[in-house]
This record gives sequence, C-alpha cells and structure tokens, in this order.
Amino acid sequence: MTTSSVRRRRAGSAVTAAVLGLLAAAAAPALAATDGPAGHPAAGAPAGSAHGAARTEAHTTARGAQGSAHAAARTEAHTTARGAVEGAARTPLGITRLAQGPGHAVAITIDDGPDPRWTPQVLQVLRKNHVKATFCMIGTNAQKYPELVRAVAADGHRLCDHSADHDVTMDHKPVAYQRKQILDGKAMIQKAVPGVAVDYYRAPGGAFTPDSRAVATESGMQPLGWSVDPKDWSRPGLPAIVSAVEGKLPQQPTVLFHDGGGDRSETVAALKQYLPWLSARGYAFTFPVRATP
Repeated sequence: MTTSSVRRRRAGSAVTAAVLGLLAAAAAPALAATDGPAGHPAAGAPAGSAHGAARTEAHTTARGAQGSAHAAARTEAHTTARGAVEGAARTPLGITRLAQGPGHAVAITIDDGPDPRWTPQVLQVLRKNHVKATFCMIGTNAQKYPELVRAVAADGHRLCDHSADHDVTMDHKPVAYQRKQILDGKAMIQKAVPGVAVDYYRAPGGAFTPDSRAVATESGMQPLGWSVDPKDWSRPGLPAIVSAVEGKLPQQPTVLFHDGGGDRSETVAALKQYLPWLSARGYAFTFPVRATP
C-alpha cells in the first residue's frame, strides 16, 4: 500500500467519525428530555425547553384547578339551594290552637257531623246562646246530608274539612292517600254550599303529618288543633265533660266537642251548661286564628 493510499483511508475515517459525532450530539437533547424523572427535565436538557415545559404544566394545572373550583362551587351552590327548597317543603306547618282576639276569647269547635239527629240540636243551643262555632265535617256525611251543611253555613258558623272518611290512621298512609282524603273531603263540603269557604282542616284524631299540613295549606285551609278536649265522644258522663271544660283554661282556648259519630246527648247537655258559664265569666266567642303561630 502506498503512502497516498494510507493518507486517503485515514481522512475517510476521520470524516466518518466526525459525522457520527455530529449525529450523536443532535440526538442527545431529545433523549435527555424524555429520560428524566416525571415532571423534571433531565440533566443536559436545554434550559429554555425546561422552563417552557414548567410554565406550560403550571398554567395547565392552575387552569384545571380553577375550573374544578368553579365547577365545585357551582355544584355546591346548586345543591345548597335545592336542599334549602326541599328543607322548606319538609318543614312542619303550624297547627293553630288559639281563638281569635285578645284576652277572654274562646273558640268552640264541633266535630264528626253533620248528623241528622244531633247537628240540629247543637245548632239550636248555639243559636240560643248567640255563639258562632266552627264545624269540622266529615266529607261523606256532608255529601249525605247537604241540607245540614247549608243550615250550619246559614247560621254564620265556619266550616272545616275533617277528611273524607275520618280515617284516624291516615298519618301512616301514603301521601297520595292523605291528599285524596283531604281534598275529597273539602270538595264534598263545598258541593253542598257552593261559594262558601272551607277555612280549616282538622286531621282525624289529630293525626297530622307535615305532608297533610302542607296539602291543607296549599288548598287554603289552616291546620286546626285544639287546646281543651273533654272527650265527650267517649260519653264519660255529663259531670266529667263539664268538669273538663270548666277547669283551668289556657289563654284563648279552642274547645273540642262532637255532633256526630254516635249518641251526643251528653254533648248537647254540656253545651247548655258550658256556654252560659263562659258568657258569665266574660268570654267572647270567636273562631280559631287563621295564621300559623
């Protein structure tokens, strides 16, 4: 081999080595950028590329966090608002047990009629004593004796829905059943006296539920309870009834009597004694309040 041939071979090897070195240097940054720990540039990565990647990642993370925060806030606000509405709907509505008017005022309420035998007698006693009362009528009775509903209204007494069938277990029944009992009872009473308001709703046996109160209120009726109960429906005897109603009375009492559901002779006799007794002590006869206490 000549001297010139050796020189040419060495020159070619040097050129090849130089080219390979340039290719290796070009590939190194890309490999370094991908081989480092997650979220950090590897040693040897260009500073500009690392800073740019960090800024992009931080911006993306912040924007994502802000969006998540806004979404969470919107969700929380919606949930809170919805919960407030549902909570308001579940809030039990007040049952009035007070007579209208200050001082010595009493509201007489008469339940479970109308009855063809006892309602006319009760009306006669009330009329004689110049007393206006509130009659809580069972819908099916009102439907059966519409003339008695008209007689009660004609004397200036107030009307109260006491449900369609007087089911004392309706507080354990579905809401749809309670609604039907309440609205059907009101409709039956109104059919007998078109245009006359039914101002109150009294649950059979006082078995109110938050739902029944809401149904009554939505249909314009004040849930009505009582504060004095002589249990005249159980026929305990005239002395027991009179003793119960003439005992220590609460302020502005609402007194419970009955004109239906059985023999009400003791009730009629008790009213004949009780109403003059109240008048002699300065009580004024009014209706139950229509505002929730």
